[in-house]
Amino acid sequence: MSTPYDFDLTGQVALITGGASGIGKAIAEAFITRGAKVLIGSRTQDKVEQAAAELDAIADHSGDDPVAAGISLDVTNDASVERAVRKAIDLFGSLHIVVNSAGHMLRKPTFELTPDEINAMFDAHVTGSLRTSITAGHIFREQHQGCIINIASISSFVALTEVTAYATSKAAVLGLTRSLACEWAKYGIRINAIAPGFIPTNINRHIIENTDRGRRIIEGTPTARFGETKEIAGAAVFLASKAASFVNGQTITIDGGYTASGITDSFAAWATPTES
Repeated sequence: MSTPYDFDLTGQVALITGGASGIGKAIAEAFITRGAKVLIGSRTQDKVEQAAAELDAIADHSGDDPVAAGISLDVTNDASVERAVRKAIDLFGSLHIVVNSAGHMLRKPTFELTPDEINAMFDAHVTGSLRTSITAGHIFREQHQGCIINIASISSFVALTEVTAYATSKAAVLGLTRSLACEWAKYGIRINAIAPGFIPTNINRHIIENTDRGRRIIEGTPTARFGETKEIAGAAVFLASKAASFVNGQTITIDGGYTASGITDSFAAWATPTES
């Protein structure tokens, strides 16, 4: 019997964009360990197939039927998104959860940004998330059940130097989350977001690891470290589960306390605290 504290995802099917690596893959793994079946999407076919095989190998299941599969997916293309939603249903019989995790990073002085670069960032993070949500939303509305989890960012709330296109698109993800949550609740669809702090992945590792920027980030983070992808995945399990049945239109920030910190001493181990 389910309870308000039930984090079990048995019988649930999830489509995770950007699921072949980083935060998306960590969420896929967490969903599988809680009993869900997942279809992960990524632009690179070889990459997504390898990731799906790795995910299926960790699953506790018997028989020949996989619990994880992959598909080449471009969230900026309508037909590609429609194929992914249809494949999830064809493979696993239904669809209950969408995680919009696809995206990329661009660090560049704002004076040098081109309109095409800004539009590409919005198309991936905002329009891509909306496109996937609407496509899956038609299914969710028919079954009067569905959960959408958008991946926002710490940059949705605070300024980060020279990532204006990324930050503004991630701020827009918050507006998208709230708007859809209010409009679609009557269809039995919940929409929430997760705003990760500084989590080294393939899209940002070169910016924050072993750099002055990374040093200053750690100095401003009360936990005095970067986060890990698995620390984001736990929040996704919560939001997708029955435990979050009354959570809608919210954004969970997971940043080690970075956005809570104001003018303080450095939190880094190498820093010498000042006298108060």
